[in-house]
Amino acid sequence: MSHLPDLLLVTHRVPFPPDRGDRVRTFHLLRFLARRARVHLASLVDEPVSDDTVKFLSGACARVHGVPLGRMHSMRGLRSFLLGGTISEGVFRSKRFAKQIEEWTSQTRFSAAVASSASMARYLRVPGLRQATKIVDMVDVDSEKWFDFAAASGQPKKWVYQTEARRLRRREKAICSWADVVTLVSDHEAAVMREVTGTDNIHTVTSGVDLRYYAPGRHGPEAGCLFVGALNTLPNVDAITWFAHTVWPHLRHRRPEARLRVVGRRPVAAVRELGEIPGIEVVGTVSDVRPYLDEAAVVVAPLRFARGLQTKVLEAMAAGKAVVATPAALASLGEHGDLPAIAASEPDEWVESVCRLLESQSERRHLGQAGRRYAEQHHNWDNCLEPLGHLLRKRDQLPVAVPV
Repeated sequence: MSHLPDLLLVTHRVPFPPDRGDRVRTFHLLRFLARRARVHLASLVDEPVSDDTVKFLSGACARVHGVPLGRMHSMRGLRSFLLGGTISEGVFRSKRFAKQIEEWTSQTRFSAAVASSASMARYLRVPGLRQATKIVDMVDVDSEKWFDFAAASGQPKKWVYQTEARRLRRREKAICSWADVVTLVSDHEAAVMREVTGTDNIHTVTSGVDLRYYAPGRHGPEAGCLFVGALNTLPNVDAITWFAHTVWPHLRHRRPEARLRVVGRRPVAAVRELGEIPGIEVVGTVSDVRPYLDEAAVVVAPLRFARGLQTKVLEAMAAGKAVVATPAALASLGEHGDLPAIAASEPDEWVESVCRLLESQSERRHLGQAGRRYAEQHHNWDNCLEPLGHLLRKRDQLPVAVPV
């Protein structure tokens, strides 16, 4: 029998493969915890699960259970909102999932329980976890994102976004009142949450990047710009459509040969239509983004609504690419004073910065090499997650990592 303690991990998405920002974090969180505990993983499932996923999770965990979200999860979100709750509460509410957690906690004494987001925190509020250390990995201050959406929208969306933001804010305060530990991805986000809640159980556990996977490629021909991100989420759709319609025409006027590739999962109609703009190619879903990174001269991250650490920016820096991004996209990375990325807000700043990099291979290489060093220094996954291990050991829950 293993000498390791039992730990419950509940996630809003199956944490494998690590092919999108939130899944990357939960994947590495799972690997980190599995070296320190017998992890019992319960996940909501929003897409088909491959054999490779089953194989990996079965090898990493003592027990695994998935519950499909079902086709009606969007309607559940709407129903929750209309009844005075939040959209995310409704989307991720599952009686089957709650029943599974209750069954597990009646069978196993868990030393600790971790929820992968604020939307999953409710599943830690069961009698069987009363003595367990409860950790909620909020990642970012979700309510602030919705306040940002509201500020940039007209009615009736403004009212919807403001209402969701206020309700999420109450939810965040409630979670911080009972959770033993609340973690956020940056000191910036943690400071906002402390100001919002007034509690002292809030800690920074930043995200890393797979430095081996996103290693700089061979120096071959580099051309044009690249945008990477899930192409069905509001921040990413807003970012690339704004850039394509507001910045790109002026950039193409300066450099008629310029090209922009848009890579990411599930592009919505507004994104697919960008492929009709001269110089823009909407690639969509790819199995491996690295060849596109290798071939790009400049990676752009024009996010106007961004909370937390932007994985797309960190991966580009680790790959040794020159990055131009909005201040919002860099906010959670810029706490070390030596951030090797160019910030741009206004269209003319974007045009000037991107064109300068397209014209200067030496400047691109210098910026990309500095980005790689930055990622190595500040975003190695084991180092990033060690504060969480320290918090757990402080409570005499988990041992130091065991060899794997």
